[in-house]
Order: sequence, then structure tokens, then C-alpha cells
Amino acid sequence: MLTHSELKELSVISGNGHFFISLYLNVNPITNQKGDYVIHFKNLLKDKIGKIGKDVEKKLKDDLEKIETYLMGNKREFKKGLALISSSPLGLWKNYHLSLPVKNELIIDKTPYVKPLVDLLDNYQRYVTLLVDKESARIFLIHLGEIEEYTEVFTPDVPGKHKKGGWFALKQNRYERHIDYHVSLHMKDVVKALADLFHREHIGRIIIGGAEQAIVKVKGMLPQVIFDKVIGQFHAEMLAGEKDILSMSMKVMEEFERHKEQMIVDELITRAMKNNMAVIGLEDVLASLQEGSVMKLIFLRDSTAQGFMCTNCSFLTSQALKNCPYCKGVFEAVSYLIDFAVQKAVEQGALIEVVADSKKLADAGGIGAFLRF
Repeated sequence: MLTHSELKELSVISGNGHFFISLYLNVNPITNQKGDYVIHFKNLLKDKIGKIGKDVEKKLKDDLEKIETYLMGNKREFKKGLALISSSPLGLWKNYHLSLPVKNELIIDKTPYVKPLVDLLDNYQRYVTLLVDKESARIFLIHLGEIEEYTEVFTPDVPGKHKKGGWFALKQNRYERHIDYHVSLHMKDVVKALADLFHREHIGRIIIGGAEQAIVKVKGMLPQVIFDKVIGQFHAEMLAGEKDILSMSMKVMEEFERHKEQMIVDELITRAMKNNMAVIGLEDVLASLQEGSVMKLIFLRDSTAQGFMCTNCSFLTSQALKNCPYCKGVFEAVSYLIDFAVQKAVEQGALIEVVADSKKLADAGGIGAFLRF
């Protein structure tokens, strides 16, 4: 499973002059019924070869052959998206089968290109969906667009369900109290199962589905630390299939992410304007990265920029400077300045927030950061 720690390891790998091939392909069998992704790869490679030159192509011969062989022979493993990162001289080969589509991209550079993977991890952290009614519950884990049923909770002794004599002979008010009592016992079991999962796994957010009364009941019994993770709810039958539960959960998740992004951007711009531990704009962010002061990097998903990187200290800038202001080193041109900034932030342990769409952030330069100091 793809993790932030693995991305951090990739971001700090030194190529020692060798190249990395980073390939991202949409391999959805529905839209690639004839294996069109192989054609997409060859077209991407054709466009790239004209830019990197024949000498570099020769150095990449083993990697390119390995990638093409993999694409031709492993289609049964493919889901919707595929990420491959390869550098034969370094013995590096990484493949990630993703349940979400990715943009077709082929990047040849002296560092691995991990921005699309960072984007996926940021927008699809691990969620839990709890589906609950008065006598049963199902708990699901959702990560990177995949759903897995984690456990079930079933309380068989709720009155009126499994006993046909005694409970129905009670007076109505006593009968209702007994029902409430046993439903409460069931909900305690549900809360315990959810709490055990919450403390054992790294859970980002929680979604609750089911009947309205059951949702209200279980939410009222959640510990505060778990209640604070609940981001939304939906109505569903207990026998709903995993595909439907995933679809309803994703709608809640997407709405939450857009609202969260809007709040983050508003706070970022407000604090930056007040010079309060935040910066906006490419150059200020790059300077903060060089100083190691970035706590959280925020950028628009489609942000692109060309620039320069110091060959000695890796200082990044969009300006054509003669010498590095930090070490007096010389610069080399880089085509993916934002991606180098993301990799530098990951290497420094900064958090990453990828914003799908925001006019405010676009007007502020498309990138910003909250600072540690």
C-alpha cells in the first residue's frame, strides 16, 4: 500500500547522475479495451525523445524495454491508474496499481517524479464508513478509491426480533424501555469496535450511514476524539453493496475536501497578508523551502512553472540568476519547478495540501505555505 513514508524515501534518492523514468498511465480497462495505454506510452516516449536526445535514450534502453514488457504482460493486474518509477543503474523499480485514474505523463529526470502520488495521498487519506442500524453494523475501510469491509457487529438479543413470547407480553412503555436498553448495548458494541479500529489504524475521517435514528443514536455515544472525525452521513440500507457504499461515501468525502480546501486557502491568504507565519507566491515559497521553514505546502493541482536549480545546494528559483545567492553555485534549467518544490517539501517532512480549484489561490500565485518559523 502506498504510504507517505515511501514517498519520502523516493524523494531523497540520489541518482548520482543517472536518470529516473516516472510513468503515469490511465489503464482503466473500460476506456482501454484494446490496450490503448501501450500506444499512449509510445506516443509519450516519442514526444520525450525529441527533447532528451539520442544519447540519453541509449542510457535508458533497459528501463524503456522493461516498462514496455511490463505493460504488455501484466494487464490482468491493472486497475484504473498505473504508476511506474524505474532506474536500472540504481536497481530501482516501483509499480503502483491505483484504483483511481491518473493523467498520462512520462517524466525523465534525475529525481523520481512523485507529485501525482502525493496528490492521491493528500486527497484520498484513509477513511472509515460505519453502516449502522438498531441491531447490526458494518465497518468499512476506504483508501485511494478502494473499499474493504473490515468487520461486522451484530447484537441478536434486541427485543422483538428473536424472541416471540416474553417481550411482547410486557406493557408498551416497559417494552419500549427494554428495546432502548438493548439498542444502547448494541450501540456500545459498535462504538467499541469503531474505537478499536480508530486507535489501531491511522484513520483520517469517519462517515456514518444507515437509518436516521440509528445514526443519531451512535453519534451521541461516540467519544469526543472520534466524534470530531465525523465529516458527514448518508442514508443506506444495511444490505447495500460495497460499490454503492463507496459511491455514497465518496460524495461525502469530496464535499468535505472542497470545503476544507476553501478554508485552508482563506487562512493562508489572510495570514500571508498579515505576515503571520505564512507566504504566498512562488519565489517566497521557494525561499522558505531553502530555509527549511515550510510546515505545510499548498498549491493548485494544475500549477506548472519552469525555473532553475542550483547544482550545488539545490536552491530553486524562477529567476534567471547568474549565481546562487546562498552558495554562489551555478544553476541548471528545470522544466518542472513545482514538482521539485513538492519533492523538497516532502523531503523536509512538510505536509502537502493539493487544492483542486481556487480562484483566490490562483490570483495569489497558485502556491503558498504555512511556516514553522
